[in-house]
Amino acid sequence: MVRFAVVGIDHGHIFDHAKGLIRAGAEFAGYCPKTSIPSSGRELCSNLSGCPQIDRETLFADPSIDVICIAAIPKDRAGTAIQAMRAGKDVMVDKPGVTTYAQLEAVQQAVTETGRIFSICFSERHCVRSAVKAGKLVAEGAIGRVIQTLGTGPHRSGNSRPGWFWQHDAFGGIIVDIASHQIDQFLFYTGSDSAEIVASRVANFANPQAPEFEDFGDLLLRSDKASGYVRVDWFTPDGLPTRGDGRLTILGTEGYIELRKYVDIAGRDGKDHLSSVNKHGVEHIDCSNEELDYFASFAADVRNRTATAMPQQHVYEVCRLSLDAQSRAVNISSQSKGQTQ
Repeated sequence: MVRFAVVGIDHGHIFDHAKGLIRAGAEFAGYCPKTSIPSSGRELCSNLSGCPQIDRETLFADPSIDVICIAAIPKDRAGTAIQAMRAGKDVMVDKPGVTTYAQLEAVQQAVTETGRIFSICFSERHCVRSAVKAGKLVAEGAIGRVIQTLGTGPHRSGNSRPGWFWQHDAFGGIIVDIASHQIDQFLFYTGSDSAEIVASRVANFANPQAPEFEDFGDLLLRSDKASGYVRVDWFTPDGLPTRGDGRLTILGTEGYIELRKYVDIAGRDGKDHLSSVNKHGVEHIDCSNEELDYFASFAADVRNRTATAMPQQHVYEVCRLSLDAQSRAVNISSQSKGQTQ
């Protein structure tokens, strides 16, 4: 049986990691309580039966623990992952797995030298049942060859964010922090091994109290198979009953698929709304029973030393493209006010 521990509980995605691995038959060994968000430990334990607090050095040194799950402050995730890998652990990291090129290089070196798995759980694909179903439909050829994706990731900033949330070096920029989700989806659904950034933009339109923050970002990317557009922002209005209205449209040569992942503003109850349009007609598919197979595949990879859940090169390419788009982005904040850069 795979045993896992949690080190870094600074983001709520860690709850998805823990619950997903437990559903896949893994055993929870404990967690390090160190965090910038005091309520995280209580919330983690409320979702688990048996929740021992153990300092991270003890967890790293325990030979019975196979996996360390990490959702630390973004700038700290790569360093924690490297420490875990050098202690003989595979790692499941929340996005973004890295926030700088230097971190990406260091992670790659650690993977090469240790032979451990560095997997990023892109929750907007791996923890969304409609996204899993869309992958199966694409693989079955339901919409022909995929030639374009359009992904949006709106979020709500809220009033209870920790101080690091507003610091650019801590979160890595809005494209690194959020749009890595959509870049992952572009590569996956189009079957692209690599891609390039055509253009990217960022802005701070509405948060002058936090000059390092970016509340808007978008980008264009292309591969030898398809093109994609991504928009991410922190402008989800308070009237929406969810934290965001994430959407994805996958265009194929014989149809298209649209996902409304978290809410249908037209009125359908629940989440995971998938609409498929092709030569057979229009279909709304209920994805509520779709299995979130990333976690079982990851556990099998840990046991079998395979790479079925998240190929390592795919992880590196998502990180590289996110960093490229962030570093090349034109800041349009002042342009929006009629000023020049």
